[in-house]
Amino acid sequence: MKIKLITAFLIVFSYLGMGSATANSLITTMPISGSTLTTAPSSVTLTTQLPLLPDANELTVTDPAGTRVDDGTIMVDGVSASVGLSALTETGIYRVSYLLYSEGDVPLEGSFTFSYSAPSVISPSDPTPTPTQSQTPASSSWGTNVFIIFILIVAFFVLIGLSLYARKLFRDR
Repeated sequence: MKIKLITAFLIVFSYLGMGSATANSLITTMPISGSTLTTAPSSVTLTTQLPLLPDANELTVTDPAGTRVDDGTIMVDGVSASVGLSALTETGIYRVSYLLYSEGDVPLEGSFTFSYSAPSVISPSDPTPTPTQSQTPASSSWGTNVFIIFILIVAFFVLIGLSLYARKLFRDR
């Protein structure tokens, strides 16, 4: 009897002592961790498994020299947090460090890197206007008009026929 009581107590105690099995984790990053970019991104976005607290997150991006290149404005939208970037000019490895908070969970802390290969010469492109031809407005032809009028007349006769048939059915009841 005591063994059954002790076993029941241990089972109940083990269920009460278990914490939640869900922990926040990073699902995706944009730019992708470890990727090499040839076009400079305008922002860095991290997507997590659990919703983030809107005002408690830290997200920084540093260039190869260790200088911050993010604008410091963190936007949180549910499970995504993003920070804007200034124009990237240096070729090298950029480090993204993050500290993300979700309600009822430990902070998610970490970092990842991506490479940026800046173009050697950035030249502005002057747009050259190209002449366009004016398009003629689409107009209906005489044959289309006759076809539409014919369809309307047939629809009118079908309506008359159905109403006469309905009248006959109600009269015969």
